[in-house]
Amino acid sequence: MFHRILPDRVPALLFTLVLVFVVSTPRYVVCQEPGEMTAIVGVTIIDGNGNPPIPDGTLVIEGERIFAVGPRSSVQIPDGTQVIDGAGKYITPGFIDSNVHLSLYGSGPASRHLDLHETLVRYENMNANLTLEAAQLQLKHGFTTVRDSYGSLIPLIQIRDAIARGDTVGPRMLVAGNIVGWGGPYSETFSGTREEGLTLFQEQFNDFITQGSGEELMHMESENLRLAINDYLDIGPNFIKYGGTSHSNAVIMIGFSPDAQKVLVEETHKRGLVAETHSTSPEGLWISVLAGVDLIQHPEALPNEIPDALVKEIVERGTVCAMIANTVAGPAWERHLEEREKMTAADEHGRRRDGLELTSAERRAEGRAKGDRIRIRRVNAEKLIANGCVTTIGTDNYLGSAPELRREVKFENQSFGIGSVIATEGLVELGMTPMEAIVAITRNGAIACKMLDELGTLDVGKYADIVILDANPLEDISNIRAIHAVIRNGTVVDLDALPYERIFSTPGKGHAW
Repeated sequence: MFHRILPDRVPALLFTLVLVFVVSTPRYVVCQEPGEMTAIVGVTIIDGNGNPPIPDGTLVIEGERIFAVGPRSSVQIPDGTQVIDGAGKYITPGFIDSNVHLSLYGSGPASRHLDLHETLVRYENMNANLTLEAAQLQLKHGFTTVRDSYGSLIPLIQIRDAIARGDTVGPRMLVAGNIVGWGGPYSETFSGTREEGLTLFQEQFNDFITQGSGEELMHMESENLRLAINDYLDIGPNFIKYGGTSHSNAVIMIGFSPDAQKVLVEETHKRGLVAETHSTSPEGLWISVLAGVDLIQHPEALPNEIPDALVKEIVERGTVCAMIANTVAGPAWERHLEEREKMTAADEHGRRRDGLELTSAERRAEGRAKGDRIRIRRVNAEKLIANGCVTTIGTDNYLGSAPELRREVKFENQSFGIGSVIATEGLVELGMTPMEAIVAITRNGAIACKMLDELGTLDVGKYADIVILDANPLEDISNIRAIHAVIRNGTVVDLDALPYERIFSTPGKGHAW
């Protein structure tokens, strides 16, 4: 049931697409063959390195890569090059989201999340189709590369490889599969779900997610752990994310010992891959940072303010911080302020119990109701940014429930594509300049991918992943929404055609996509 994709369930992989590029009124076909060249002239170039923009710039594409870039006066365009007028446009490198969840992975326990469980049962045999749909929605919003840090590894690999072969269109995908050391969606480590009473389907799906990298690894000594993580790496993930702590924000347990975390990082680094962590307590995060992780997912998501010494250590090491800015800024923060105001007003009208001391559980519940967690996370995000950590976005954009099973519309801030845009806007709200935010989702995103030599900036020799905008994002970061065209590996994407197959994103089905 879980181990393969049925070919007749993946019609999108059979599509071929004629890609057309529109900068001025005529339509131009951007070169796709090696040796063919196209030049965009008169455009304002924002290179992703943080350098001042180049007005009246020229960028030349040869095949999949950037051949030349700079002021129009200094770039010589080879004879036979197709020239396109980019006057009034702005170009940036393709955007990168360092933490999305494109596939079905469910959640538990089913007794509390029946809509998610029913979605998993109903759509399990369309996991690959949903993965492609989600990936194409990211590309539709300018995100030419995405890192999927938790989900169904086998469908993720199949869609990743189909896109890489050119069988279908989508962003460049780097995938991790399971969060190593966690036991799948119906487990203690992921959702606080005990194994007793699970259905056979739930047990099988846990195994499908973990692929041998689950809770059993937390019980291993170093030698066996080295073997186990290499067995998992052999399946083909692009990077490793491990559980430095458990998933829960309420009771946060250390996942792996300091020595075990060093083993995970060492074995991943031996293959030239990125090792990252989910560690959501100060002590758990300290252990992971000292183990040498390359990236921290949601480093702001601690139960209290992040210690100054830990911030200093993260900055000095250059550890990448992938923040869920879309959940602590923008619409999410506005909703928090509205709810907190309501709670404060209710307290003033005597809803609290008079004469009785609140229990610790009641105090925690009151804090959750008032949004203490989001407030602390926002403070931590602002602190990390202000201290100069290498910041990128990691939105946790996720599928969630099928739209027909929802009682409420899903918020945009964690919907595919638009959630990543909102996160980028959120970085500015949290203290970045628009230029710094663009660097965060381009150059810093490429660092998170360990691919800065190939993408992330508009430099000669790198992949021609480019976003063309109709308005200046340095004047207003929200202008990254004004997409004129997206080029991926030198080929313009037909954005109107995406996604090829609408399943969860059908307009009017009660889903914010």
